[in-house]
Order: sequence, then structure tokens, then C-alpha cells
Amino acid sequence: MTPMTKILRSALFAAATVFAGLNAAQAALPIEHWTLASGARIYLVSTQALPIVDVQIDFDAGSRRDPADQAGLASATATMVEKGVRAGRNGEPALDENALGEAWADLGAEFGTSAGTDRASYSLRTLSDPALLAKVVALASREIGEPAFPDDVWQRERERINASLKEANTKPATIAGRAFAKSVYGSHPYGQEVTEATLARIDTAAMRQRYQQLIVPCRAKLSIVGAVTRAEAEAMATALLSRLPGPGACTPLPAISPVAALTAPKDERIPFASAQAHVLIGQPGYPRKDPDHFALTLGNYVLGGGGFVSRLTNEVREKRGLAYSVYSGFAPGLDAGAFRIGFQTRPDQAEEAVKVSREVLAKFVAEGPTASELKAAKDNLIGGFPLLLDSNRKLIGNVANIAWHDLPLDYLDTWTARMNAVTAADIRAAYARKLQPERMVTVVVGGK
Repeated sequence: MTPMTKILRSALFAAATVFAGLNAAQAALPIEHWTLASGARIYLVSTQALPIVDVQIDFDAGSRRDPADQAGLASATATMVEKGVRAGRNGEPALDENALGEAWADLGAEFGTSAGTDRASYSLRTLSDPALLAKVVALASREIGEPAFPDDVWQRERERINASLKEANTKPATIAGRAFAKSVYGSHPYGQEVTEATLARIDTAAMRQRYQQLIVPCRAKLSIVGAVTRAEAEAMATALLSRLPGPGACTPLPAISPVAALTAPKDERIPFASAQAHVLIGQPGYPRKDPDHFALTLGNYVLGGGGFVSRLTNEVREKRGLAYSVYSGFAPGLDAGAFRIGFQTRPDQAEEAVKVSREVLAKFVAEGPTASELKAAKDNLIGGFPLLLDSNRKLIGNVANIAWHDLPLDYLDTWTARMNAVTAADIRAAYARKLQPERMVTVVVGGK
């Protein structure tokens, strides 16, 4: 272990102690926001609590931007960014994946890439010591702006992903999830399926082209939390994006049609020889920016998000013993991510469990929560709010969420008050607007 790694680990350990004592006042840390000349948007929380800096950079380059016949391109591209960098413009030598890993280990810093449905993300964590920070930012800028996309490594990675797909295809949960997504989203990119055929059409040329089109500074949202000033944060952000294409690459992205509402119920029963049937019930939900978000979140705690105190658990598990666990939840994104109820049950009990779950849902949409249910939900969610902010890592996630969804900069300051202001009538009205129990998708995988 390098000395710098030991220092970083000691600081991270100290973080647990420092943040454990914080309360909701943590939310009062101000978020500074400004835009660079390149068009990149910066969101900064400057705090000297620990000598650590966390950075998250997000681009509109998630799987919703994948061509249908190349589903999986976003994820594959994110994976390959970490497999090496080409020779740098300043004479820096090329680094393969092993050399790159060693370089990060020597610096004692963490760098990662990922791609979700909506966004491609780069994450960086390091100590804020100026001399070290300069070296970390320089290496991160190379990985962001000069990925090598080596063909031989992609051939290996594609085989690995194909093997994982084949294994996943033997599991009822995978089959249920795919059938559910296809029925809920139809032809919308949210429902695209990664297969061996789509992976076969992905090559490193497609990755490079995607990079040129989507990973450009004008579309970047950088969230920074830690022991840096505004001037230092701006210098970091500028350097991190400095090796990406210039302003000429910033052309408008094509619009993506919204997720279509369901017009009729869809029931799908898929035979599968398994001890448990996997059940999903749901429909398109809502975009994250929807003003009903607080009411829907609070209501879902009562319906199926509150574990053993939820209505679904009480009716499906406790009263009837039809499932060990049952849940409900929304997955809002830039578009209407799915609402779903999910559980596993014995194949011979599946129809009864589906019937009970639908009844619980319909009753909740029609009537909303009781006064005692609403109070319990508020006590739990509001009481647990400080735990969402008790570390740098959690705080960067919240700041990035605000940045990505263009939420108000005082979102964390007003969160408790806005949640507390939700009434039972608000929840009932929000659920009536968003959910149509009579027009939902039901997928059951298992049994004959």
C-alpha cells in the first residue's frame, strides 16, 4: 500500500466519524452554480470538514441514446474507457489497462466510469493536497479525453459480457425483467434489450464515434464536493474536460419521444421450471422533475416501500403468507421510468398473489393513506433524511441528482419542509394522476 493510499484510507475512516455527528443542518451547505465558457455547468459544495474532493461528471450519453441494433453501446463504452489511454497530446506515453491501474494506485485516488439509462458518468475521489490534486486531475483528464478503446481488449470484454448474458438468460428474474420492460416501454429506448446480436454489432469504431458525438464539454454537468474553493473547482473542471472535443462538436442532440402511456392492460404468463414464480406488475411512472415527486415518494412508503409496515407486505405476506417479501417503487428519470410491484411466490399461488396485490393497489389509489399511515411515513422518511447526507460520497450523489435533473439549488434545504407539507389529499390526487391500476402490465414467470 502506498503512503498516499494510507492517507486516503485514514481520511475516509475519519469521514465516518465526522459525518456521523451531523444532522439535517448538513443540508444548509450552499451549492454554488456557474457555467464555464465551454458550456459545462458546475455545481460546487465547498466544505473543509475533510481533506477530500469528490467529483462526478455526467453526460446525456446513457443507454437511451443507443441505436436499437446496438443496445448495450453505452455500457460497453463506459467499460472500455477504463481499459487504457492513448498517447497524449503533450507527449505522454500510452497506458494499457494494467499501467493505468498502477498509476491510480500510486496516486491513492479512485476513478470510475458507468452508464445508466439516462447518463454516462465519471467519478473521481482524491485527497485535496494541491500537489497531489494536480497529478490526479491530469490523469483523470487523459482517461476522460483520450481513451484508447483497444480492439483486443474489447474482444475479450465482449466474450465476458456474452457469457454473463447467457447465464442471466437461465434465470427467471432476468426473463421477467425483460418481458416487463418490453411491455411497459414498447419501442421507447428505455425498453431496449441487450443481446448477443446487439453486442456483435458493437465495435471500437462505434465507441469512438459515440464519444465524439456525446462526450463533449458543453453537455457536461460537474458536481464537486470537498475541500476546494470556487477558483480551485473551476480550474479542476476546466482541466478535466480539456482533452475533449472543442465547441465545434457541440451540435444539438436529437429529441427522444416520451414514454407512451398504456392504453390497455397486458398480461403475460411465461412457463419456467422454477421453485418460485417471479411477478412484476406496473406501468410507466413519471419524470423526476414532476411536481408530484414528494407526494408519490411519501405515498409509496405506505403502499410498498416501507418494508414490513407497508400495506402490500401486510396483505400479501402477513395475512396470507403468499410471499416472503413484496415491494413497490418508482424509478423516475429524464422520462417516465417504471412504477412496479414485485415479489416471488409459489407458482400455484401466483394468481392469488397477483389478485391481492392489484386489490391493494387499487384501494390505495382510490383512497390514499390513513392519517396514522401518513404520520408514520413522514416520521420515517424525515427522520432518516440526515442519513442521506452523512458522508462526502452521499452528498456528491445528492448534488449530482440536483444538477442532472435541474432541481432548485435549495432542494436539500427545503426537502424536509416540502415532505412535511404533503397531505393525504395530495397523495391521493397524485396517485390518481399517475397510476391506472386497470391498465397495468402483469408478468408472471414460473410454473406451467
